[in-house]
Amino acid sequence: MLVNGLEAVLTTPDGTWPLTSQAYEGGVVHPDGQRYIRAFDVDPWPRWRFAFPFGTEVEHGIAVLHGRPVVTLSWRLLQPRPGARLEVRPLLSGRDLHALHRENPAFRFEEDHRDGRIVWWPYPGVPGIAASGNGAYSRAPLWYRRFDYGEDRARGLDHVEDLASPGFFTFDLSRGEAFLVLSAIPGGDGAAAPAGTAGERLGPAAAVKASRARERRRRDSVPTRLHRAADAYLARRGEGLTIVAGYPWFTDWGRDTFIALRGICLAAGHLDAARAVLLTWAGALSRGMLPNRFPEVGGPVEFNSVDAALWFVVAGHDYLLAMRAAARRVARSDETILRRAIESILTEYSEGTRFGIGAAEDGLLRAGEPGVALTWMDARVGDRAITPRIGKPVEVEALWINALRIGGAWSERWRGMHRRALASFRDRFPIPGRSHLHDVVDADHRPGCDDATFRPNQIFAVGGLPFPLLEGAAARGVVDEVEARLLTPLGLRTLDPAEPAYRPRYAGGPRERDGAYHQGTAWPWLLGPFVEAWVRVRGATLAARRQARRRFLEPLARHLEEAGLEHVSEVADGDPPHRPGGCPFQAWSVGEILRLSLVVLAEEPRRGRRAPVRVLKVG
Repeated sequence: MLVNGLEAVLTTPDGTWPLTSQAYEGGVVHPDGQRYIRAFDVDPWPRWRFAFPFGTEVEHGIAVLHGRPVVTLSWRLLQPRPGARLEVRPLLSGRDLHALHRENPAFRFEEDHRDGRIVWWPYPGVPGIAASGNGAYSRAPLWYRRFDYGEDRARGLDHVEDLASPGFFTFDLSRGEAFLVLSAIPGGDGAAAPAGTAGERLGPAAAVKASRARERRRRDSVPTRLHRAADAYLARRGEGLTIVAGYPWFTDWGRDTFIALRGICLAAGHLDAARAVLLTWAGALSRGMLPNRFPEVGGPVEFNSVDAALWFVVAGHDYLLAMRAAARRVARSDETILRRAIESILTEYSEGTRFGIGAAEDGLLRAGEPGVALTWMDARVGDRAITPRIGKPVEVEALWINALRIGGAWSERWRGMHRRALASFRDRFPIPGRSHLHDVVDADHRPGCDDATFRPNQIFAVGGLPFPLLEGAAARGVVDEVEARLLTPLGLRTLDPAEPAYRPRYAGGPRERDGAYHQGTAWPWLLGPFVEAWVRVRGATLAARRQARRRFLEPLARHLEEAGLEHVSEVADGDPPHRPGGCPFQAWSVGEILRLSLVVLAEEPRRGRRAPVRVLKVG
């Protein structure tokens, strides 16, 4: 976090008016520019229209250049007005996104002047901040103290911050539009600030106009808002490609990457990006496992995930199918890497690897140790895993059996294990006299000790994976039960409201939220496997697909306007009105909705333009 915000003030012959609002500790809001907002539009980038007394109107726009750490800002009068002056004061920190900033004597207020830009270096080792514009800069160092962040306060986190402002820019709006370009500079010691881009060397006004024209063309080149949203999650890791799990606080996570890849890359037609992601992660295999996540800054890579590697197998299979469907040749070296990775996963998992993961005598996959949560339901409070699910979890078995079938395409060894595991699944998981499945069998590795807690994980036996494990009445029973007990407009609940441990709200501090994370909270990404299962048990007819689109996708279209604009949230409350929460921009939520819209519920083969792929850089 480099530039946290701005103070912007308009001065006219009729008075002085704020264009920004700041919340301070104690419930103080100053200034209160929000009261002058008359309109907001997100297309082609965020724009606000302010209406002030005496007929003065100002439009303010923000455009982030995709794939670059550059933000362009603009302000313009909507009607000519003499004597209109704008003052803009950047508010800086220079911190990690998980920390907050406090007033201290080490902050560097002094600026460098390079290539017509103002450059600040807040702290050693922190990227620099370059600012250029068509206004005049004045040094006027100030500390702004005790900002109050309401969302952090509601989440039980540290929520009060001090920000530093080295000075301000002054613009004459009466002479034309005001422009300000803010960009991050790698490094942090101030020794060598690179020259501006070719566009920036044209001058700030020309640079902003050129960059906005490029960004408008990029946005116009994508067919839907969700396609545009999907681009935001593709990121560089070193020389490879990965998928960021969500913004603003996630890095790239294993299972999230491969669940999201099937929508963000494959459904959207970004096959080259899918290839790059798969090859990047194939190089991270260790004892048949893939990282649960990469650390943001230093630290060891975490391998505490049983399903990340299995999702890799599924994503690799789907990639090869997508290439064949597109009549594109897979390079022999690429196919060799993918097959070797899949073979390594299946071999290590069958023979045994970390955390008690290994094939049991019945062909199913056992996994888990006390104190560790290996499945996607991995919330913890202190040292306690809320849903440890040790044993043979239902969705892990569905993934394992799908992976064995995929590996069986070239090895009889896996075909035999697939047959045995599938038979064991159909024997062990159905609950006698019921229509649904156990969540875990042989819980805590105790033979015959089965967990019948009603959770959404059973839906993967019917939908969400290439090969369903149940058919006919058994499949229909699971889908109907899940729909009746878990379905909300924003996803599937993680626990039946009738269960004693059900938590209706995802709210409060970290302990409260983590305690509710998989105990009733609804997850939008689970609509992908559910809707696919719902359509499958109805014969995947055109009528069923159209009905599913009306019933399940239209409510999500409304959600695109209510939290992370044009994106899909991480979670929502289990109880009405299903308030969205968690990360407001979530990769697998966007990916699964794209996969539903473009593949599962498609009415005809897709035609038309494919969006160009642009990526950010992380790590």
